[in-house]
Amino acid sequence: MFNVTTKSMQWGEETLTLETGKVARQADGSVIATLGETSVMANVTYARKQKPGQDFFPLTVHYNEKYYAAGKIPGGFFKREARPTEKETLTSRLIDRPIRPLFVPGFKNEVLVMCTVLSHDLVNDPDMVAMIAASAALTLSGAPFMGPIAGCRVGFEDGEYVLNPTVDDMQDLRLNPEQRLDLVVAGTKDAVMMVESEAYELSEAEMLGAVKFAHEQIQPVIDLIIALAEDAAKEPFDFQPEDYSELYDAVKAAGETEMRAAFAIVDKQERTAAVAAARETILGKLSEEQQEDINLGSALKKLEAGILRGDVVKTGKRIDGRKTDEIRDITAETGLLPRTHGSALFTRGETQGLVVTTLGTGDDEQFIDALHGNFKSNFLLHYNFPPYSVGEVGRVGPPGRREIGHGKLAWRALQAVLPAATDFPYTIRVVSEITESNGSSSMASVCGGSLSMMDAGVPLKAPVAGVAMGLILEDDGSYAILSDILGDEDHLGDMDFKVAGTENGITSLQMDIKVAGITPEIMEKALEQAKAGRLHILGEMNKALSGAAEFSIHAPRIETMQVPTDKIREVIGSGGKVIREIVEVSGAKVDINDDGIIKIASPNADAIQKAYDMIHSIVAEPEEGKVYTGKVVKIVDFGAFVNFFGKRDGLVHVSQIENRRLNHPSDVLKEGQEVKVKLLGFDDRGKVRLSMKVVDQETGEEIKKEEAAE
Repeated sequence: MFNVTTKSMQWGEETLTLETGKVARQADGSVIATLGETSVMANVTYARKQKPGQDFFPLTVHYNEKYYAAGKIPGGFFKREARPTEKETLTSRLIDRPIRPLFVPGFKNEVLVMCTVLSHDLVNDPDMVAMIAASAALTLSGAPFMGPIAGCRVGFEDGEYVLNPTVDDMQDLRLNPEQRLDLVVAGTKDAVMMVESEAYELSEAEMLGAVKFAHEQIQPVIDLIIALAEDAAKEPFDFQPEDYSELYDAVKAAGETEMRAAFAIVDKQERTAAVAAARETILGKLSEEQQEDINLGSALKKLEAGILRGDVVKTGKRIDGRKTDEIRDITAETGLLPRTHGSALFTRGETQGLVVTTLGTGDDEQFIDALHGNFKSNFLLHYNFPPYSVGEVGRVGPPGRREIGHGKLAWRALQAVLPAATDFPYTIRVVSEITESNGSSSMASVCGGSLSMMDAGVPLKAPVAGVAMGLILEDDGSYAILSDILGDEDHLGDMDFKVAGTENGITSLQMDIKVAGITPEIMEKALEQAKAGRLHILGEMNKALSGAAEFSIHAPRIETMQVPTDKIREVIGSGGKVIREIVEVSGAKVDINDDGIIKIASPNADAIQKAYDMIHSIVAEPEEGKVYTGKVVKIVDFGAFVNFFGKRDGLVHVSQIENRRLNHPSDVLKEGQEVKVKLLGFDDRGKVRLSMKVVDQETGEEIKKEEAAE
């Protein structure tokens, strides 16, 4: 019934297995990839015809994590997987980016790639397994895909690169000083296609070495996919890209002069309007048949790319007049918004981000329900890209894949320099509102985020800046690397290369390549040029920081204290009674974790101190020989019981009340009276012994023996 084909190999510490022929046999390509005990099923289907009028490539990639894969039931009311999590969205983008450029140019049929996590061993992250499964399924499907690709994750520990580190090793690198890198690389047999990373101030050489290491490690996986395809691949789909050379020649003749003049305009809005006018001029000179040709959009794009790319490589001059390594003018301001905890406006050319930082308490941490377990995050970065930022009218809705991806890139770049939670016990939320965009708003978010956090008083280890690099690579091997690329250069270029970091090293690197000819030498030069650009931007940012920012009066103050773990129950009390009383009496927020770390938060310093004192009185032990202020709680024939330390009572024997004989303690004391007592010690049964007569009841000072004798 089944015609099963299986291929296996040892990959790092685990066995990688690819299987096809048993499941989802009606899909064009279906592969289950297993690494260790983590299994992902990838299914590929594609349309045999292009939709009428389709002028773009409609590739859709979905990565889905099923909770049953880790033996879990989803949280929430409906107990069913619902909208994609951030991890699912980011992984979908991760798979999409390296495979999209590898479809034959001109192929515009719908393609659907669905990756489903079936089993998760909590050791091997399913995202790289999904990428391998998707590549194998595409290779088997017969679609015009110029793969296969493979991907892997690389760690960096003790100066050594680590292949496919475990989920635990990569979890919250900020708290794991041994691990300095979480790098994902995807590529073909000959070239790297995509890089995504979170790093801890790695040098350019260390980062480039990690990319090279990854490309070497994925080679046997690509061979495994090819071996599987040799036994199980379907016949290739008969697709020949249409020859639109005659149409292109007509388009070029109709408007090359006008288009070249349009791209010579420096201002973005004027240039955009001129390019649109040039297109209209071209359309006006074409025949009706040529205007209805589905390849017209491709011909126009080819003309635009030829003008932009050729001029840059030949002359070294870009469409806005800059040199290839020149950064646009930068203006940075902080403290714009009076009621926010921290704010910054970062403007680089025609790209601008208004970035705001808010400081919260432990209650504001984000709770994340993931396959490998539940955890909290105290650093959030949200990126918004409204239509007005590019002068357009558009639909406004919840954040899409682009917003989530750009926000995560900025998050990776900044979280490497955050202070330890023990040193700065705040939840930090950074929101980047992109108000203008013409080239790398994600890097503007990095720069603005760094400034706004410093404006809020967050003690960052160092400022962070980011720059977007581009590449134009011609068929003859000539190329130009562009610093701080514009939107048009990104759209018509061959590489989008974003680098963020401090003066000391890289904290995040993201690279997407549209061609297969990127050599290590080109990457090395791009990294060095990016470093120069980053240092220049950091210098401009420093001008906005005249000195240490004052902590906002509107932000909560947080103090931390450590209590013994065996005292946690006493602080919380039965049913939370004690901690609720502390909160009500003091007016401060109190948060306690299982390690005995207590965070006390309030804008009012007195409230924090009151809560601190109340907790301290519960967990601390009274010191022998110390004087305390207490309250008489009970009077008996032989003395008085005084509550002197939290909930702790002690006996003041009748002989220790005054330096004279008393008939009864009630002669001088009454219940509720405040008294000063000295802790004499503990008797054989552990009972507390107190004395009033050795303490001046007015001043609280201890009476010396000489004074008492007088």
